[in-house]
Amino acid sequence: MSTVEIYKATIDDVKKLQSIGRQTFFETFADENSQENINKYLNESFADEKLLAELNNPNSYFYLAVSENNVIGYLKLNTANAQTEKQADDALEIQRIYVSKEFHGKKVAQTLYAQAEQMAKEIKASYMWLGVWEKNFRAVSFYTKNGFVKFDTHIFRFGDEEQIDLLMKKVL
Repeated sequence: MSTVEIYKATIDDVKKLQSIGRQTFFETFADENSQENINKYLNESFADEKLLAELNNPNSYFYLAVSENNVIGYLKLNTANAQTEKQADDALEIQRIYVSKEFHGKKVAQTLYAQAEQMAKEIKASYMWLGVWEKNFRAVSFYTKNGFVKFDTHIFRFGDEEQIDLLMKKVL
């Protein structure tokens, strides 16, 4: 595999972000969820207006992973009032790390995670936190390997289902 470059996404990248977001979410969750719930989530969460609002939020940060001019993954971080659940003002939320299935096991997620760690240092975060679906064993293992520990759970409304997310954090 060639080199993976990480760059901060801007509003000009909305279509790239939308495309990789839809692709990787589908690849990750389609086998475990109904097509109706998947479609509803994709249409709502990756709508142009929603992504543009998130890209324009000064407390949200998107990064794209690119290899050979192809977007192969992305990272979304939130601080302050952009966090999906209110945590400490100096906390950094990793809302999403997604990588195209064909690049699993090739350290792309680790490279995106390193970008999250760099951002945490820059903003002097006291800890990083995230929510991850309890059935996403690959992601739970990844975060555990990187020093995150479970501190709570919450209900994630996914279409007509209630799913349990593990809330995990890493004190810095």
